[in-house]
Amino acid sequence: MSIISSILALFLRELKLTYRNYYDVLTIFLFFLLGILIFVFSVGPNKEIFNEIGIGIIWTLLLLSTNLSIKKFYDDDFHDGNLFILHLSGLSYELIVLIKLITFWIFFQLPFLLIMPVACLILDIQYNNISLLMITFLLSSPILILLASISGAMNLLNNKNFAIGGVIVMILSIPTIIFSVNIINAPTELIKPQLSIIAGILFLFLALTPWISAGCIKIAIRNG
Repeated sequence: MSIISSILALFLRELKLTYRNYYDVLTIFLFFLLGILIFVFSVGPNKEIFNEIGIGIIWTLLLLSTNLSIKKFYDDDFHDGNLFILHLSGLSYELIVLIKLITFWIFFQLPFLLIMPVACLILDIQYNNISLLMITFLLSSPILILLASISGAMNLLNNKNFAIGGVIVMILSIPTIIFSVNIINAPTELIKPQLSIIAGILFLFLALTPWISAGCIKIAIRNG
């Protein structure tokens, strides 16, 4: 019961921190919407271009928006000593990472489900593609958060160059972005296989991320 209480306390703590720093979440969403508007203004009222690359623009901005939250993962808690205190409360570093993954996806990714239909309307994307985009988002967005966790943990080992974390996310997310974009215009018989590939990538990183992130945190605490 004590572990369950610690897990609930950590989840509530993340909820309160996100509520207090709501401007961080708003900044990410405003970045996404402004990126869509800048693209529309730069291209002009050309529906053919929107239909061809609109989905790619959305996923590119989702990836860049995720990069904005990398430093929020562990940096503040690490320098404040909260990660070590949470570990002393009975939670393993792997479990701490897993809870943070869940909360970050809920607070920093799930609200995009409300914004993406607006972006699709601005880009004049077809209704059938919008529904498929939502499905791929539910599978692919957790992958971006998992990669951001790895990058955020690795940044604890490197205080000089935080850009490395963003580069890692962008490189490792290439397969996910490719399948998430190509599935929109794929033949009907290829949609399920591509969704299965995305799901496979999700389960792969879901199995590896808690151990990799926790390992980096342990090394950073030991070195610090």
